[in-house]
Amino acid sequence: MEIRMVDLQGPYERIRDEVAEGVREVVASSAYIDGPAVGAFARELATRLGVRHVIPCGNGTDALTLALMAVGLKAGDEVIVPAFAYAAAAEAVLLLGGVPVMADVDEATFNIDPESARRCVTPRTRAIIPVHLFGQTCAMEPILDLAREYGLSVVEDNAQSLGAVYAFADGRRRYAGTMGCIGCTSFFPTKILGCMGDGGALITDDDHLAGRLRMLARHGQAERYRHEVVGINSRLDTLQAVVLRAKLPRLDEYIGARRAAASRYARRLGAIGALHVPHEAPYTTHVYHQYTLRVEPGCRDRLRERLAAQGIPTAVYYPLSLTQQPAYARVCASDGRLEAALRLPQCVLSLPMHTELTERQQERIVAAIERFFEE
Repeated sequence: MEIRMVDLQGPYERIRDEVAEGVREVVASSAYIDGPAVGAFARELATRLGVRHVIPCGNGTDALTLALMAVGLKAGDEVIVPAFAYAAAAEAVLLLGGVPVMADVDEATFNIDPESARRCVTPRTRAIIPVHLFGQTCAMEPILDLAREYGLSVVEDNAQSLGAVYAFADGRRRYAGTMGCIGCTSFFPTKILGCMGDGGALITDDDHLAGRLRMLARHGQAERYRHEVVGINSRLDTLQAVVLRAKLPRLDEYIGARRAAASRYARRLGAIGALHVPHEAPYTTHVYHQYTLRVEPGCRDRLRERLAAQGIPTAVYYPLSLTQQPAYARVCASDGRLEAALRLPQCVLSLPMHTELTERQQERIVAAIERFFEE
């Protein structure tokens, strides 16, 4: 069987009839934008996450931009972001005239290092964006403490970890994306909860912020043709909401399949000394959006080539830190002690990870990796 990095067809087959019926209803009503399914999905996701408000929008990057607009980011304000992550958080800051300040990450979890974030705080710091990378939450308790100490807004980028749960020291448990003032997520097709196009959402318990986010996402309109502020146009299509409603009740099933696959990988790959399998931090569950190894320097690219020659796909998330990206290198600030964020691009390697991954396929992947390191 062909091994795919991501398999989007299998999950669709299990919801085909439900989606087809929902699409027929949308077409019959012609409610393609903000139809009933959009509001229903927002309520259902809010219930699942235990929050007061979910505001659907066009995509995850729009969600980040809207969140920063809602908390009042102004030109010249600084926002702390991780230096090892996808570019969306830094991009949103720059598009609004802010300055992204790059913090280092924890090498084991790939997530922002709270101590590095603390070193990044200046009198101009307005917010911090913890990015819950690859499927598990950041160390949120110290981040929230830091935010309270300096009066910072916490905007969570939860595009990759929807469904992960953080455990506070006092026993409280909260879903990723529900701990800051605003959480942002993406429904890009490859996400754990993905639609069939672009989509995103904002998550908050704050009634005032929820109202502001709804207004900002609709051209700044509090009511039709009355523009209270300058906003943007960012809406979730009704057809995408139909797909997401069909998938949402299966979210635990999707996470369970990914965790089972991760466990099978770890049992074999954990015995290879030159590899570091993903570390599950004790304060969070892991939903395995990606299964990302750390490979000893000098081996990663050769291993990737060997696997590709055997029909086994891999990916490198991410080949450069944000401080090394041409678009950001000259316009961002950073913690002067970046270490892990500069090492990780040289050693990370992501293996196939999705709900349809079979034990037979994983056996083939693992056996190929074992042979490589036995030579």
